[in-house]
Amino acid sequence: MKKLACFPKKLEDDSNPVDNINHSSTKLSCFQRPLRGLFSSLLYFLAFQVSPFWIQLSYFTTLSLLGYLALKVSKPRTTSFMPSDIDMFFTTVSSLTVSSMSTVEMEVFSNTQLVIMTTLMLVGGEVFTSMLGLQFMRSKYIRKANRENRVELASIDYNSSNSRIFSGQVELGLVTLPQAQNDQPSPNIEKEIEASHGEHLKYQSIKCLGYVVLFYLLVVHVIGSAMVALYLNLVPSAKEVLKNKGLRILTFSVFTVVSTFSNCGFIPTNENMVVFKKNSGLLLVLIPLLLVGNTLFAPSLWVVIWVMAKVTRRVEFNYMLKNSGGIAYDHLLPGLYSCLLAITVFGFIFVQFLLLCFMEWNSGDLAGLNSYQKIVGLLFQTINSRHAGESIFDLSNISSAVLVLFVLMMYLPPQTSFLPINSGDQKTLQKGERKTKKKYVEHLLLSQLSYLVIFVILICITEREKMKEDPLNFNVLNITIEIVSAFGNVGFSTGYHCRLQLKPEPHCKDLCYGFVGRWSGAGKFVLMLVMFFGRLKKFSMQGGRAWKLD
Repeated sequence: MKKLACFPKKLEDDSNPVDNINHSSTKLSCFQRPLRGLFSSLLYFLAFQVSPFWIQLSYFTTLSLLGYLALKVSKPRTTSFMPSDIDMFFTTVSSLTVSSMSTVEMEVFSNTQLVIMTTLMLVGGEVFTSMLGLQFMRSKYIRKANRENRVELASIDYNSSNSRIFSGQVELGLVTLPQAQNDQPSPNIEKEIEASHGEHLKYQSIKCLGYVVLFYLLVVHVIGSAMVALYLNLVPSAKEVLKNKGLRILTFSVFTVVSTFSNCGFIPTNENMVVFKKNSGLLLVLIPLLLVGNTLFAPSLWVVIWVMAKVTRRVEFNYMLKNSGGIAYDHLLPGLYSCLLAITVFGFIFVQFLLLCFMEWNSGDLAGLNSYQKIVGLLFQTINSRHAGESIFDLSNISSAVLVLFVLMMYLPPQTSFLPINSGDQKTLQKGERKTKKKYVEHLLLSQLSYLVIFVILICITEREKMKEDPLNFNVLNITIEIVSAFGNVGFSTGYHCRLQLKPEPHCKDLCYGFVGRWSGAGKFVLMLVMFFGRLKKFSMQGGRAWKLD
């Protein structure tokens, strides 16, 4: 009878305003009902039928197009220089994939465009996208529970009709009931109840984990932005830099914190963090954000959940700590694994810091700094080599030994753990039912290192003329650093220098953007593919297993 209410009907009294309002609300609800059904079907299709790889690829592609249109419509700071369409789209992709590869100077962008880039970095960060993944996980359980409820209701209706027939047979004496079996509940029923309770607890834990990640995200950004803004207001030298560049403190603070936490590496100044290398306090504020937003996110999340479990005594937090593999959230690791990961991260930092101090202590980039400022600056540069990309150095002046170590650090995934641990149990549940379907496809994929070699070859092809005319700038090492930096979503770049030209151009001017800014349009397009590939590299971790070199 409810469906009949959705059909249009003439009111008996059109002049009655109450009836008109009721009729309008009925029509509105009738329009909303199919929309809700369509949205529910879309969520079901995305959650159950589409691979997570295609979901994330569509997510980043769609937001890249929307971000490009937003940057294109908004006006830059000055009208004397207008970035080209490909540079605008490149900047959008670089912001969304948190890569910070640049083809134009940052001070070209207006305050509105900086806000757009801040939004792109936020929604493209790993913590935010993983939180969306938890919401998809919740939708799976809701849909599964609704389907099971419909099955149970159908079985109840069927059993109720049969029970009436059965009870009649008992009354007629055709059937007798065994008393011994009716005194105790069936073991199958007990198992079903336990399984149902376990699934409900798992769903509640996933829901609670989503709130924890959201709380983590908000607290870090709010506190970080407040501390950066407070520092800029209290320290005259840092405040004077922003004043001379025409940057607002609030915009700079939020932009820098979002970029740092998401490990993007964009800074609103042309020189990145070089202009703040003497402001050790600001660097010390940003260093924890670099770690808790990427390489130490999993250990930090484990600590937060452990503290919440001790404080609140809720069973959901204990379930997360004991069943991290069952929840299948990539950043929720067992306690031992989290400790080993943290040890590995600090071990890498220690090795890089020692080498950087040994090779660059007396470099020209650190001239004018005291020992304390040098230590903080070198530590800041070391931590940024893994996926962040903020810099107080001109990388073209760094020694080759340090550059090679940086290339290795940029290539390693965030959850690289040196110490061996058996993580097979938690990986099995993450792959689930689709493991057999993906097995054949995964064996056809190449290794990530093979793809990087292919990309380097492609760039050498697209830039072959410049490699002949300008070999000191366009050399294989600089191209490799740019490719690996884009793959690791880091943003380190050796830049381009007019002084290295064999045939000096009279109008050549050193500009503060990456080496890719001097590439051709085809080369920039290839590097955009590398940034997408690097942002989705977790889906190609198992590639290359079909190749046997023995």
